[in-house]
Amino acid sequence: MSDVGGAGSNPSGPLAQGREFVWTNADFARVQSLIYQRAGISLHDGKHAMVYSRLSRRLRETGHSSFHEYLTWLEHNDGPEWQEFVNALTTNLTAFFREQHHFEIFANHLQSKSAGTAWRVWCNAASTGEEPYSIVMTAIESLGSNPSFKLTASDIDSKVLTTAGNGIYRLESLKGVGPERMQKFFLRGKGANSGMARVKPELRKLIDFMSVNLIRDDWPFKEPFDVVFCRNVMIYFDAPTQRRVLEKIHRVLKPGGLLFVGHAENFSESKDLFTLRGKTVYERR
Repeated sequence: MSDVGGAGSNPSGPLAQGREFVWTNADFARVQSLIYQRAGISLHDGKHAMVYSRLSRRLRETGHSSFHEYLTWLEHNDGPEWQEFVNALTTNLTAFFREQHHFEIFANHLQSKSAGTAWRVWCNAASTGEEPYSIVMTAIESLGSNPSFKLTASDIDSKVLTTAGNGIYRLESLKGVGPERMQKFFLRGKGANSGMARVKPELRKLIDFMSVNLIRDDWPFKEPFDVVFCRNVMIYFDAPTQRRVLEKIHRVLKPGGLLFVGHAENFSESKDLFTLRGKTVYERR
């Protein structure tokens, strides 16, 4: 590991100017390596400012005076700070019913099977819960008010999972839901909670929230899934990591099961695993 004062680790021009902490190219390279090993995330070189901003908070929280000191401490400890490190570098952009066409295809798929079919679905980028709740709203609309349906909603970021489990949102973030769904699926806050809404218990009871790291081999699933939502996750992985994760998803998805991916993701090179069935929707071979 390069020392902060070692060759090639001097701050390069603008990296050093106006910073609370010294921030070097060597520090950034160490962060790149650590987050890749821990979460499979490939940080490209344009992420310097984002990484500095987010990890500076961790330095303040842990009382370290430099990135070199913080990263060295992190490497020598296997405690809860690793989760905070991953949380800090995970991007959580989400919205209710994002990529609407997916929910239309999903609804048609649910209705294509006989009534009473038991469904097991996995959403592996649950973030703050907007996607999982959109999935279960679609399931109730498609299958009826008490469906035989279970959603496993996972994320690598523990803090967003807590938010998702609480199911409380600002009204302005619910614009994509529409008035009918608001009436059916949410409870509006009053008094001190005015401007907020909580998902109704009948949605929450259909979801199991859990932490799952996609690049690790300790996935806790014992039964295969009918559908997997893995949207806007693979864009953070390099090609070999993408392939490994796709192979593992293939193993936990039933033959003929559907895989929903993000609008910028394309897995046509993995035709041995999945065939394209619609716009960013794949079917397991």
